[in-house]
Amino acid sequence: MYCPFCSHVDTKVIDSRLTAEGRQVRRRRECVACSERFTTFESAELVMPHVRKRDDRREPFDLAKMRGGIEAALRKRPVGSEALERAVEQIAHRIRVTGERDVHSSFIGSLVMDQLRRLDEVAYVRFASVYRSFQDVTQFEEEIRRLKARTDAAEERRQLPLLPDDDDAARSKR
Repeated sequence: MYCPFCSHVDTKVIDSRLTAEGRQVRRRRECVACSERFTTFESAELVMPHVRKRDDRREPFDLAKMRGGIEAALRKRPVGSEALERAVEQIAHRIRVTGERDVHSSFIGSLVMDQLRRLDEVAYVRFASVYRSFQDVTQFEEEIRRLKARTDAAEERRQLPLLPDDDDAARSKR
C-alpha cells in the first residue's frame, strides 16, 4: 500500500484488529521510508445482483432504497433500530446467497414483507398497501384477514394439545 504522506510503495503492518462486529479489519501501518503511521480498514467487497423491475428494466441493487422503504413502513411503530438493521441484513443476505446475477423486484418485495410480518403487523399492511397498489378499503380488509388467519394458524402450531388425540390414546393402550 502506498504511504499517504510520501507516496512510498512499501508500508508495514504494525497492528491488526477486527472492528464493526468482525466485518472489517483495522490495520495500523507504518511507512518504511518516512516512518509516518496511518490506519486502513479492510472489508469484503460483496457483489449484489441487479434488480429486474416489473417493466423489465435492470438496475443495481440499492440497499439504502430498500432500507428507506422498510423505515417508511415502520415509521412511528415500536420497532427498534437494531431489529430494523437485523431485518435489512437478513434480506440482503438472502438476496446475496441466491447466486443469481439478476433478482426480480417481486422476490425482494416478498422478502421485505416476510420480515415486516415478523417485526410489526401494522408496518406489514402499510408496506403491502403500497407494494401491491391497493385501490380500495376491501383490499386492506382482505390482506388483514389473510394476516389474521396466518397468525391464528401459527398460534395453533405453537400450543401443545391439552388432551392426546385419539391416535395417541390408541397407541398408548398397546
